[in-house]
Amino acid sequence: MQKKTRTLLLAGLGLAVAATAVIAANPKFLRAPSATLESPTGKFAASAAGAEAPSLVIRWTEVGLGDTDTVEYAASAKATARYQCVNRGTNCPSASNKQNVFADVTVTDTVPVDRNGRISDSLTIKAPPSTLSCPGNQVVSWVSVTFSEITLTDVTHGITVATNPSQVSDSVPECP
Repeated sequence: MQKKTRTLLLAGLGLAVAATAVIAANPKFLRAPSATLESPTGKFAASAAGAEAPSLVIRWTEVGLGDTDTVEYAASAKATARYQCVNRGTNCPSASNKQNVFADVTVTDTVPVDRNGRISDSLTIKAPPSTLSCPGNQVVSWVSVTFSEITLTDVTHGITVATNPSQVSDSVPECP
């Protein structure tokens, strides 16, 4: 009788451990990942001649990752950037050299899972670069940047979600 009780107890314990493992491995994003634009040179220097266009930053928290060691993520968007030539004092030259750049952009990263089965992290996507060539004492400066259809994918578990918001943009005054 004691042997039977012990066997039932061990079987019940095994089922409890298995159920806990199944529950613990239930990955999901805590809320929709956020999408924001950040200027590498600071908000007020954004329109400075030759300043780099703002980058898209996607931040998220994913929970329920169980005993997974790492998770691979891919952030994707459709990007549009407009560039123009300005002189070093940010004044508009007599020529009106401008360029629109369109690109599907993606960055990936593999992130370690913490001991609680959770990841809080971010990925940054740069605006597509310009190939505009400016004459004389002029430099390329960004006019506008838009990222749309922004998504974050947990590649390891096959989960893709849209960010909130799913489109972000910024602009500065454009030369005539």
